[in-house]
Amino acid sequence: MNAEALMELQDIRVRFPVKFNWLGQPRGYVHALNGVDLNIMRGETLGIVGESGCGKSTLAQLLMGLQTPSSGTLLRARAAGSWFGSGMQMVFQDPQSSLDPRLPVWRIITEPVYVQKHNSASERRSLAETLAEQVGLRKESLDRLPHEFSGGQRQRISIARALSSQPDIIVLDEPTSALDISVQAQILNLLVALQRQRNLTYVLISHNVSVVRHMSDRVAVMYLGQIVELGPTDKVLARPQHPYTRLLLDSVPQAGRSLAEGQEDRKGELPSNRQLPQGCYFRERCPYAGNGCQMPQDLRVNLSGVAVRCHRVS
Repeated sequence: MNAEALMELQDIRVRFPVKFNWLGQPRGYVHALNGVDLNIMRGETLGIVGESGCGKSTLAQLLMGLQTPSSGTLLRARAAGSWFGSGMQMVFQDPQSSLDPRLPVWRIITEPVYVQKHNSASERRSLAETLAEQVGLRKESLDRLPHEFSGGQRQRISIARALSSQPDIIVLDEPTSALDISVQAQILNLLVALQRQRNLTYVLISHNVSVVRHMSDRVAVMYLGQIVELGPTDKVLARPQHPYTRLLLDSVPQAGRSLAEGQEDRKGELPSNRQLPQGCYFRERCPYAGNGCQMPQDLRVNLSGVAVRCHRVS
């Protein structure tokens, strides 16, 4: 394992049974992850993008230890802690549903510490006040319940809770998608500032390419449970090399451009992950499909330092 890598995924596959015979034996599967190779490096923000159904949520659950791989190898640095220890925490998409409505905010923030270390109430209260100040909350409000806060404030509570156990990696699952536009930038800037102060490692899962561009050092583009392009954010988003990455970026609405513009190469929808395509998974939708696409594609690093799952890219 690379000395700077906190986590390394090698040919990770995850599948879920969906049909059973009368004996209870599986007859069909959903193939959620299909050979994911990925390193998560200390101190970076790794962006994960892709359309719905590409495997982003399953990957997040896998990183958090909420799913186990059907096959493949997942290596963790010793410093990254145990699955449910201080090594991993998560900030969820919807702060309203991710906070216990019955608990005062100071208890919500320090719940991971209580579960792991059983600190005294006074110690946890002091920690909650410190974290509240760091995320922009008034310590006088810590005895209130979550419903008494705005959406942006609730997300600040979620961030403080994630920080309480001093994690090595924080998974950010669409952290701003449930917030007003005016609040999104504040939360993103807070996350950036906290990362610099604490040398945090983020895995940012988002549909919003602009958020990924603003936050991420590297970006992984996922399609049908595979990473099809992986590299520095400025290279991948400015000069996409995999046909699917180009299609994905062309789908982002832009001022002064019609919705139909840039969609000329779009062919069909995401295939079912119950019956995986043969050869290149993107072949049936790719406008450049030809000889060589009938074979499975490997993720190979090209001359520009970007890993691309396409034999046409050198």
